[in-house]
Amino acid sequence: MPARIIGTGSALPALLVSNRELEKIVDTTDEWIRSRTGIESRHIAVEETTTSMAIEAAKKALQDAKVSPEEIDLIIVGTISPDHYFPSTACEIQSALGAANATAFDISAACAGFLFGLGIVDAYMKAGTVRTALVVGAETLSKMMDWNDRSTCVLFGDGAGAAVVRSDESGIMSMVQGSDGARGNALTCEGRRVNNPYKKNDTSLDYTKMNGQEVYKFAVKTVPKSIEEALLKANVKADDVKYFLLHQANLRIIEAVAKRLGQSIEKFPTNLQECGNISAGSVPVLLDHVNREGMLQKGDTIVLAGFGAGLTWGATVLIW
Repeated sequence: MPARIIGTGSALPALLVSNRELEKIVDTTDEWIRSRTGIESRHIAVEETTTSMAIEAAKKALQDAKVSPEEIDLIIVGTISPDHYFPSTACEIQSALGAANATAFDISAACAGFLFGLGIVDAYMKAGTVRTALVVGAETLSKMMDWNDRSTCVLFGDGAGAAVVRSDESGIMSMVQGSDGARGNALTCEGRRVNNPYKKNDTSLDYTKMNGQEVYKFAVKTVPKSIEEALLKANVKADDVKYFLLHQANLRIIEAVAKRLGQSIEKFPTNLQECGNISAGSVPVLLDHVNREGMLQKGDTIVLAGFGAGLTWGATVLIW
């Protein structure tokens, strides 16, 4: 049986930092950021962590779904900014929720992480091994930024989104996923370098580096193509989709995708104006916003799409 989303939740840091505030600490302007990205502000963690936001989002999703922690069979977290290399964020969520019956693990697919997590859950459910799952996308990207690099630090924000998924008669209709590691150097952040008694290295941590033009060209070509493939697999026309919920990286990218698909921009809800790019948290945070605003009705057809570092991408057509 396919996977169906039955509840959503999200959590954002209390501190909201506007472009005007960033002008005081970064060599940039509100006009420069808005005109190139559409971003007006972003939530930045102070006391919050990737784990704490993931737990909060997960609790809200369980409450929305009216599902107890004991019913969860599987927890998957998409993140590139965990608090620990181990234990996994998913295991920390399992402990905090008391989801004693769940198997838990993290995946690293950057901005497509939540979509990849949904794909794994859907496969488990079609195999009949999982009935109820929790998929989370959570990031604290502010700790991975060089705050002297105006080309990257102004783009990203922190937050977490979650969805409870259950096997049902209808739900995910199709899933398209892909990777292009040959172009992975367009968006990078190194981990720890080898440093031991036999090899000495600089132990300072690296920061996020991005070739914005390469990422933009990748996104405007790959995202509409993956959505078209997913629609074809699901035998659904773009005109029949109520909303396209895309990764919130750049308003120009979203507008380009809408144009390529021949769809009104009104069918592409956004929250990047307030949240910026939250990587794996982007799609589930937006999904929760749309859900809680009452914009979705049972039986609606929607499309979710994520794309980013790796390079990775994913798109899914589903029935709400």
